[in-house]
Amino acid sequence: MTTHQAAPVGELLPLHRRRRTRIGLVSGGLGAYWPQFPDLLPQLEASAAHVVGRFESMDADVVDAGFVSDASDAARAAERLRAVDCDLIVLFVATYLTSSMVLPIAQRTGTPVLVVDLQPTARMDHAAFGTGEWLAYCGQCPIPEIGNVFRRAGVPFRSVSGWLRQESAWDRIGRWVRAADVRARLRTARHGLMGHLYPGMLDVSTDLTLLPTTFGSHVEVLEFDDLRHRVERVTDRETAERVALAREVFTVDGSVQADDLAWSARVSVGLDRLVADADLDSLAYYHRGLDGEQHERLGAGMILGASLLTARGIPTTGEYELRTTVAQLVTQVSGAGGSFCELQALDFEDGVVEMGHDGPANLAVSARDPLLRGLGVYHGKAGWGVSVEFDVQHGPVTLLGLGQDRDGSLAFIASEGEVVDGPLLQIGNTTSRVDFGRDPGEWVDEWSTTGVGHHWSLSLGHRAADYRAAAELVGVAFRQC
Repeated sequence: MTTHQAAPVGELLPLHRRRRTRIGLVSGGLGAYWPQFPDLLPQLEASAAHVVGRFESMDADVVDAGFVSDASDAARAAERLRAVDCDLIVLFVATYLTSSMVLPIAQRTGTPVLVVDLQPTARMDHAAFGTGEWLAYCGQCPIPEIGNVFRRAGVPFRSVSGWLRQESAWDRIGRWVRAADVRARLRTARHGLMGHLYPGMLDVSTDLTLLPTTFGSHVEVLEFDDLRHRVERVTDRETAERVALAREVFTVDGSVQADDLAWSARVSVGLDRLVADADLDSLAYYHRGLDGEQHERLGAGMILGASLLTARGIPTTGEYELRTTVAQLVTQVSGAGGSFCELQALDFEDGVVEMGHDGPANLAVSARDPLLRGLGVYHGKAGWGVSVEFDVQHGPVTLLGLGQDRDGSLAFIASEGEVVDGPLLQIGNTTSRVDFGRDPGEWVDEWSTTGVGHHWSLSLGHRAADYRAAAELVGVAFRQC
C-alpha cells in the first residue's frame, strides 16, 4: 500500500462553479411619514445600508434597487429587478408600508421573495420614545398584511422577523440565501446522461422533460462513444500526470494493478474533456458491456475520474441515476458534500443502518485519506479495475433523495442521522454506519414509503431545514423521515 501526506483535496481539485447567486434587494417604508418625522427616513436608510452590507458580505452578487416610499417607486424597483433576473428578492421592511408597495415586486419579477423586518435594536426605549422613534421599530406591523395579500395573489410568502444585529435572525436569512444558491445552480445546470438504464431498475427511469420543466435545467444526452473518442486521444504524458494526481489524492492499495490504474487515469482525462466540451454540471452514466469489449472497459475505468469530478463539485455517478446526481448537486451547492448512497445492511445489535455504494464517491465527505482498491469484479456489473473506499466523517449527516411521484412531480426527501464508529466492509465501497435514533428496520420501512428510490446523496451536517427551504424556492414538495 502506498501512503503519503496528501495536499488538501480542495487545493488539488478546485470547485467548478457556473455563476454566483444573484440577490435583489429593495428597502422601503411609507412615504407619508417623511414630512411628519424628519429624522425617521435617515435612520431607516442607515438600517437599510447595514442590511445591504450584510448581504454584500455573502458569497453572492447583490443588486440594490434602493429605498422605495410609494407604489410608483416599488414598480420602478420591480422593473429593475425583473431585468437582472434574480434568484431571490429580499424586501427589507424598515417601517410600515402598504401591501400595494410590495405586491408588484413579487408579481412582475416572477422571482421568490423573502420579506425581512429587522428593527434597530432588541427593544425600544419606552420612556424616551415618541411616535417617530417608534415607527423605526414597527417593520413587523405590515407582515401579516403582506402575507394575506400574497396568499390571495397566489404568491408564496416567507419572512424573517428580528432585529438588525440579531445573529439568529441572520442565520435564518442565510438559510434562504443558501436555498437561492440551489435555485441558481439548478436553473442553469447542464446534466449529462450517458449510456443506458441499468436493466430492470424501473425507479431510476426519469422523464427527461422533468428537469427543464421543474428547475429550468438542461439534460444533454451522450453516448459512450463520445467518451471513447476523447479517451483515444489522451497521450501517455497526460495519463502519467493523472496517475501522479491520483497518488496525491488517494492512498493506493497494493491490490491495484498498474495497468488498471493507468487505464483509469486515461479514462479520467477523457472524461474531463467530455465534461468540459459538453459544459456539464453533473453526469449520470451506465453501460453494461460484454466480454471485455471497449465500452465495457470504459465503464470499468470510470470510477477514478468520476470521483475526481465529484470532488470538484460535478457529481458523476453510475447506474444512470440522473435524479440522484441532481440531489448530489443540491447537497454540494449547500456546502454539505454529498456521496452516492444506497442501503447495504442493518445492524440490529448496534441499532444502525449501514449504507454506501461501490464506485464514484465524494472525497469531500471522507473521514480519512481515501483508498483506491483493486477489484476483480463489481457486484451485479461487468468490469474490473479500481474503486474508491472510505467511511464518511463521523457526526451529523442528512440524506437527500429526489423522488418522483405518480403524477410525475418531483420531491426532495430528507432524513437526519449520525454516522457512528463500528466495523465496516472492505470491498471497495464507501460505507457508513448511520444511527437514526430508532430501530433500523423501522427506519427503513418509513424511508421506503417516501418514494425516495434506490439511491440518494449522503451529506454532512443536519441540513433538513436547508433542503426544505431549497425545495420551496424551486417549487417541489419536501418530505422528511
